[in-house]
Amino acid sequence: MHIELLYHTPDPERAIATAARLCYAPVGAAELMETMSEERMHSVLSTIMRSGHFSTLEHASYTFAVEGVSRALTHQLVRHRLASFNQQSQRYVKYKDGLPVVTPPSVEGDAQAKEAFDQAIETVLGAYQQLLEAGIPAEDARYLLPNAAETKIVITMNVRELLHFFNLRCCNRAQWEIRDMAWQMLELARPTAPFVFATAGAPCVSGPCPEGKMCCGNPYPRAEAPWN
Repeated sequence: MHIELLYHTPDPERAIATAARLCYAPVGAAELMETMSEERMHSVLSTIMRSGHFSTLEHASYTFAVEGVSRALTHQLVRHRLASFNQQSQRYVKYKDGLPVVTPPSVEGDAQAKEAFDQAIETVLGAYQQLLEAGIPAEDARYLLPNAAETKIVITMNVRELLHFFNLRCCNRAQWEIRDMAWQMLELARPTAPFVFATAGAPCVSGPCPEGKMCCGNPYPRAEAPWN
């Protein structure tokens, strides 16, 4: 898995604070953006995070390039509907020289399971190649391809949705692959907006676990909110 932060709103915390402050300011957003002090900006951000006035967080966005993840992961990912996605197409990309796959650690660590997994992938890929050689369009041959197939995807989310995404997918109860991706994305985003992302992550980072009886029992270290 490889993740890059391709782009984010320049000075995202200032953009968020400017949008929030505009509601009550007699001057325009451009002037607020230029003149707001760091102290005032953090004061506004504190009010936003304490009050839950999260619509302002939607004015900053992040774009990530993700490679080497499975189709099983992206089927989960696109359930986050307040986001934009562009994914490598199996209609147009033909796997004539082998199919890269993601092997779960639980399979990798079991010799018999790994043998069965590899045999299944080999069988599927052989049938896929036969269909292509028979003139079947790639968009139809791909029906054979497994969830394990590697893919590439570009993701754009605003900060509000990113916080929601991290809250769900950084949790120990999230599926292992998307959890690893979420934590890597958070580590890339946090330095660009350390105040806003200070307590981002699984719910236990900032408060009680919401899972009830399904709690993993292994919480992450708590983070101190700078707005408290």
